[in-house]
Amino acid sequence: MPAKPESPVPRISTAPRTVPIQSERDSVTTTTESALSSISRRHALLFGITAVLYLAVVLAIMLDSPLVDLDWALQQLRPYRQWPQALPYLDIWVIAGQRGPTAIAACLWLGWRCYRTHSSRPLLVMGMALLLLNVTVGGVKILTGRLGPHYAHYVGSPELFSGGTIFPSGHTANAVVTWGVLAYLAVRWRRTGTVLAALTAASIGLTTVYLGTHWISDVFAGWAAGALVLLSLPLAEPAVAALDERVLAVWHREGRFARPAPVPRPKPATAHWPGRPLPARPQPAQARSTTPARTVRLSRSDRYSMVSSASGSTARTVRQPRSAASARARSTGSPR
Repeated sequence: MPAKPESPVPRISTAPRTVPIQSERDSVTTTTESALSSISRRHALLFGITAVLYLAVVLAIMLDSPLVDLDWALQQLRPYRQWPQALPYLDIWVIAGQRGPTAIAACLWLGWRCYRTHSSRPLLVMGMALLLLNVTVGGVKILTGRLGPHYAHYVGSPELFSGGTIFPSGHTANAVVTWGVLAYLAVRWRRTGTVLAALTAASIGLTTVYLGTHWISDVFAGWAAGALVLLSLPLAEPAVAALDERVLAVWHREGRFARPAPVPRPKPATAHWPGRPLPARPQPAQARSTTPARTVRLSRSDRYSMVSSASGSTARTVRQPRSAASARARSTGSPR
């Protein structure tokens, strides 16, 4: 008989095995690449256009361009004097662009969202947006040092490097970022929230021009700075996700915020005597009916019984007296 072919024996390699180790730089690079890959071309185009517009407005003020003449032309109109009827209402409406009231109201709402969704992402996104706003707006304010219209010294001057903090408009940029983040975090009414946020930011900027607290170029720069922050939020999502995981890990860590598990109560032990049968439990007696028997009394008209007599193929029911019915029953031998 032919011999069976032997099964191949796997050979074990004695060479040292190399395991790839990912460094922190590689992880950061991978995270950045994943964030950049998630952004569409349209989003990147909008980001680039907004950044160019913001830079163009800053350079236009620094180089004393015709945009400064437009600032002075609108300032000399003094809208708050020409249309004083709207002054009380717009004085209240401009509060919707201040950092303190809007941030507190938004954080209270987002805190409730965090409690409902068991995630700290809403508050982290708002905090990240306000941090980016301070960098993009606060840095330019310190760099330019521009004075507002009420404190200007020379007509036609850009009023730069005079110790002011008016450029860009903080009210306008804060309105764009605060209400824009709420629309960004919306789930159902995102389009409606985007439209309302855009209208609010536009009206807040024009209100500051009406009140004379900002130049129109300040408002342009504020719109661009706020939009730039909103467009930067998708790039910050990986960092927000990592912070969210750490916050949840600290929050649910055992011994700090975790609730102790409930201790089950022991069941009572039943007594059992060995060698002695347990006494039988008395069975409940059947309930007897205490309702007295009902006596039926027949009237005279009911003393006649129904007797059926057959004749041919038809049946006829005849009413006879009780005495006749009993006599017939005796004769046939049927019980009464």
